[in-house]
Amino acid sequence: MKKILACAALVALWAAPAFGQTTEELNSDGKNTDNVLTQSMGYSRKSYSPLRQINKSNVSRLVPVWSASTMNELGDLAAPTVYNGVMYVVNGRWSFAIDVETGRQIWRTATKIEPANKHTAFNRGAATIYNGKLFRVTIDDHVVALDMKTGKEIWNQKFANTEEGYYATGGPIVANGVLISGVSGGESTTRGFLDGWDPDTGKKLWRRYTIPAPGEPGSETWPKNTDAWKYGGGPTWRSGSYDPELDLVYWGTGNAEPYDPKKREGLDSLYTSSMLAIRPKTGEIACYYQYTPNDIYDVDGTDEPVLADITINGQRRKVMIQANKNGFMYVLDRTNCKLIAAHPYVKVNWASAIDLDTGRPVLTDVQKRFTAGEEVEIWPSRGTNAVPEAFDPNTGLIYADTWNIARIQKIDPAAEPEELGEATTGVAARTPNMKPEDVLGHFLAINPLTGEKKWEIPLTELPSSAGMLATGGGLIFTGKMSGEFLALDEETGKTLWQFKTGSSVNSTAITYTHNGRQYVTVASGLGGALATRYGAAKVPAGGSIWTFALFSGK
Repeated sequence: MKKILACAALVALWAAPAFGQTTEELNSDGKNTDNVLTQSMGYSRKSYSPLRQINKSNVSRLVPVWSASTMNELGDLAAPTVYNGVMYVVNGRWSFAIDVETGRQIWRTATKIEPANKHTAFNRGAATIYNGKLFRVTIDDHVVALDMKTGKEIWNQKFANTEEGYYATGGPIVANGVLISGVSGGESTTRGFLDGWDPDTGKKLWRRYTIPAPGEPGSETWPKNTDAWKYGGGPTWRSGSYDPELDLVYWGTGNAEPYDPKKREGLDSLYTSSMLAIRPKTGEIACYYQYTPNDIYDVDGTDEPVLADITINGQRRKVMIQANKNGFMYVLDRTNCKLIAAHPYVKVNWASAIDLDTGRPVLTDVQKRFTAGEEVEIWPSRGTNAVPEAFDPNTGLIYADTWNIARIQKIDPAAEPEELGEATTGVAARTPNMKPEDVLGHFLAINPLTGEKKWEIPLTELPSSAGMLATGGGLIFTGKMSGEFLALDEETGKTLWQFKTGSSVNSTAITYTHNGRQYVTVASGLGGALATRYGAAKVPAGGSIWTFALFSGK
């Protein structure tokens, strides 16, 4: 009997990979180049692949091998994932399984959206896959598990109420066997949180609020004897990184609410505009770093941090790197969340520097003038627009697309009182008038430790809302809001190849192999609030997935 049981256990273990991805596979994502199991080509979020079959010498031969419609006009911002020859794609309306070789649909599942939903249905991040299931969030606050083979719904959990201002767009992650999802709604008088779920059953394991209740650590940074903490923002609307060795998930939080700091008494407002290191099994905060105390500019801290091991002063350090929306690029020690370096990567006028001893920004007079009621011009309105950066461990450089647009803002004396579920920022904001020749952004290569820029390619007409992918072939793949998918020279930033897709490129490309051949895939489809605001009059909507490989003919 013991032998029979032992054999049965071995058979079960042998069969497990056939049903889906194991924790071991997720932890080693990037080592098997046939698969892309997580967003940004791995838990470390480097958006880097060592593949070099496609390189600077032959990228001019890159051609499309198939394109597939995503049946969507609301924006295709999520990156695909790939497992065993099948590509998984999500947007606000649909989830798809597609044959990698042919582009033919295997299955598609419509997203069920409640009639009460008030938001445009789009989805960031990536199709999250684990143990035979595809996980995603929906705009109306559901987290859903689909069968990877059939697309049929396995479980569906509602985690917030649309009427209270919550919605969801970011890709969840699976860390140490726990599915972790975030929430949007930072301008809607909400209190941000992360949820941990059992991926097999959909049972909620924990909830981590990003704003502490009275008496909890950090509550001293909120006004006493008020309920400001209940409605103070701190959304978790992007996605996270994970270090399996430290067993820590790194997840950024969004703005404090309202932007007018009077209701918050000008206090730091933890844990808004911060990076949290949490333990995936419990949601416990291991450490944190607040990028922008008392955020009054909507600069957030939600951009996904890159995890890297780099040498600093002769010592190998575990770091996380973030190009923050506030205009500074940060390098933190990811074992304790302590600041190592911070440099501006775009024009910044609200702070002159980040104090390395205190970790706090050195403020200019912009904040004083704003709180006194003056209309102020704030640089930047955002350093980058909700897309992942790339890190090449061989060059030690970060590659990002940046925005060069100011925000003009003043306190609105006629602002309505805070109301649950309603936008109540307390300010009047606008963008400056722009001329056709104005530089609206850049493609950037920068050393995160020194702030030295290796190259900076200006963008006119439209900024970019595309992520970056770096490869061992010396290429940076990115895109333009006008629809061009690009391959840049990693050394110079020069465009070596481009292809015009049918709509805007607002996503991040992936690269992988199939039957020994390297492919590059990107989603196209104008979407997201800022890209739509700038590009809708110039770029047609309509989602599609494009896959490219080197031309094999003569």
